Amino acid sequence: MVDIHPTLYVSRLLPDPIMAIVRERFQLVQEPLDALPTPSVLRDGLCHADAAIVTLGDRIDAETIQAATKLKILANYAVGYDNIDLAAAQQRGLIVANTPDVLTDATADLTWALILATARRMVEGDALVRSGQWTGWSPTQLLGAEVSGKTLGIIGMGRIGQAVAQRAVGFRMAVRYHARHAMADSSLSAGWKSRSLQDLLEEADIVTIHVPLTPATHHLIGARELAWMKPTAFLINTARGPIVDENALVEALKTGTIAGAGLDVYEQEPAVHPKLTELKQVVLLPHLGSATLHAKVQMGLVCLKNIHAVLEDLPAPNRVQS
Repeated sequence: MVDIHPTLYVSRLLPDPIMAIVRERFQLVQEPLDALPTPSVLRDGLCHADAAIVTLGDRIDAETIQAATKLKILANYAVGYDNIDLAAAQQRGLIVANTPDVLTDATADLTWALILATARRMVEGDALVRSGQWTGWSPTQLLGAEVSGKTLGIIGMGRIGQAVAQRAVGFRMAVRYHARHAMADSSLSAGWKSRSLQDLLEEADIVTIHVPLTPATHHLIGARELAWMKPTAFLINTARGPIVDENALVEALKTGTIAGAGLDVYEQEPAVHPKLTELKQVVLLPHLGSATLHAKVQMGLVCLKNIHAVLEDLPAPNRVQS
């Protein structure tokens, strides 16, 4: 009996519930591994597939897109899609889809975990207890910064930025935001005030980044922008690493230009600037923004929904447009 299942290339091993569906409904080009494929393996897989699920670590350039003539859809297992040459895909007629909405809460929650961990020096405290050198409570021990009642500055007011702002209500925080496009006041809380980037950085006690990585946002936060911030302020990044100039950030942290930073993403990910790992006032996470089982399964389901639509000659619900 001829196998009529469409061929699917999955670049990385996905959670078990998604892999079970994939194996039932598709003919896999090959079983995915829990590691990034080499560029040659990635290209070969895409060239043999009707559809593909790829991840942020998979760099898909114009040459690869042109070579994968059989491929109908790239379902990116992420909201961002800076890993794909979108112009080349559109020129070739290859549909690119992403996974909005389903990871909003997970990323907003992690942003708040980083805010609190950075301001209250939680990682340092954990290390102290584990070291066996903690001698008991002290009035001067690991004094951090309060979050309640402070001003939260949000760069990027899309789904995730707004979810972060909503969580600030419980901390009685004033919310200031900077958005690329003007936003209708009626769609936002009355307590959220728009600011220019400079005014936001000068005013906020905590600055958190929620914009996509584009040529316009590359190094959006550099030495000049960090100098605008308060010396008591904290910078949080759960968006994309290259939005922040890491060399400038290291210098700002070393000289006390800002008080600390919480990072989930890095400029040369997975490589981390070596000086960042030496600084105690920085909390470093291994890109955990969407790392909940619920979010990861939902992301996979969205990818499959987009793939099924395209293979049935229907519009992809989450098609990315330039």
